[in-house]
Amino acid sequence: MRAPQPRPHHRPRTGRALLAGLLAAGTGLAGMVLAGSGTATADVAPTVNVVANGDFSAGNHISPWTCGPTVTAVNNAATGWDLQGSPAGTDYANCSQTVTVLPNSTYTLTATVQGSYVFAGVTGTGGTDPSVWSSNSGWNNLTSTFTTGASTTSVSVWFHGWYGQTPFTVDKVSLVGPGSGTSPTPSGTVIVDPTPSQTASSSPSPSPSTSVSPTAPPPRKHLLTGYWQDFYNGATPQRISDVPAAYDIIAVAFADATSTQGGISFTLDPTLSAKLGGYTEAQFKADIAAKRAAGKKVVISVGGQNGTVSVSNSTAATNFANSAYALIQQYGFDGIDIDLENGVNATYMSQALHALQAKVGAGFVLTMAPETIGMQSTGGEYFKLALATKDILTIVNMQYYNSGAMLGCDGGVYSQGTENFLTGLACIQLQGGLRADQVGLGVPASTSAAGGGYVSPSVVNNALDCLAYGTNCGSFKPGQTWPAIGGAMTWSTNWDATAGNQIANTIGAHLHAMP
Repeated sequence: MRAPQPRPHHRPRTGRALLAGLLAAGTGLAGMVLAGSGTATADVAPTVNVVANGDFSAGNHISPWTCGPTVTAVNNAATGWDLQGSPAGTDYANCSQTVTVLPNSTYTLTATVQGSYVFAGVTGTGGTDPSVWSSNSGWNNLTSTFTTGASTTSVSVWFHGWYGQTPFTVDKVSLVGPGSGTSPTPSGTVIVDPTPSQTASSSPSPSPSTSVSPTAPPPRKHLLTGYWQDFYNGATPQRISDVPAAYDIIAVAFADATSTQGGISFTLDPTLSAKLGGYTEAQFKADIAAKRAAGKKVVISVGGQNGTVSVSNSTAATNFANSAYALIQQYGFDGIDIDLENGVNATYMSQALHALQAKVGAGFVLTMAPETIGMQSTGGEYFKLALATKDILTIVNMQYYNSGAMLGCDGGVYSQGTENFLTGLACIQLQGGLRADQVGLGVPASTSAAGGGYVSPSVVNNALDCLAYGTNCGSFKPGQTWPAIGGAMTWSTNWDATAGNQIANTIGAHLHAMP
């Protein structure tokens, strides 16, 4: 992908009682609501807690929660029954429960947790799935509010810890909103005991913090993607935590092919770790978790200039999906980036990607970074792959570099490194069937980052304006505009850092200011 970016030819890879009243059909709130009275009418659903056994008062059985093997019920003298998870190996001690909800309705998720890197969230909402996480090792009250989609009738409530972290404790999980039942909340407010009493010996902190972990900001319409190098080639070495906040999607480059056809693996490069003065897998995972909690997406990239992953039959497609899903679970990635430069089979790679999306579910992110030649015609395999996965595709950030002159959508020949090259080639994808939000401009972060095709950030911004609004165009001006244009990408965040973060500061700021 990134000539002349040599990769090492062989990188070594080796509340309980308080919430019970909400759960009991036909009873009052047992003193948990503010003073008031009222009953649900026939056409208005009462406000209830739709989670069952959210305080784990059932004791040594945790049904209807479905949990991993490292989650157990514990009876603490000070707080009563809790659930304790002990992440180990590739298991991050996950628990989930499917609950019934009403469409177009607002619900509030709450959970009291103890331990760093404890996550809680809801999937399948039909909208933006909420996710929050604990920010310190003491007690944290996590909360998030969301609205269900027009056809959503059930969601999955979940919580888990993180790989390589210490055991965590969870208590008082609730999802409060409209539902069936006869437990009304006349005032609309439920008082949940925020401070389970504890003795000094039971916890480093005597009570839960009243602060709430920050929720992720709403997703942006125009995305900046950056590749993060898991190897050292002269660009600034970075931890994931070093990547500027302007990057909405971080593509970890790269996964490796295994001896199994279609199989991929990933291990942090020890050379990079040494350059950083030590960067452990646990730190890497924690950095990914922190980026995700801040609303960013982190994906594992497959391919690159030297990548030789082959998915050319159904068996390879299955191997690819299974191994990619294993990496997503192991490291906490949001999805995958396809950056294959040694051939792609649209039929079987599409099969693999759809299988992977089905495994990951809501929130799956799929990005691509084809070379320019791969997107010159809808008959090319890469273009066919993009169209075949359009239903699950986030964005295609074609590489507008290392290609020389190419044809634009108007039949004109444009040289790389110019605004016309960006707009003229993007036009092909926009007219070829991709949605505007699925088309991004991939550019090198500096002249050192690619063999040719560098263009200044200001010119990239002009091209974005030309495509979105028909302003700031070069000599080529498309016959229509695409206000929802997807964004931009750069190789790489490391080279951007070396060049003073011009991509993050200039293009990122411009994208995020676009309506």
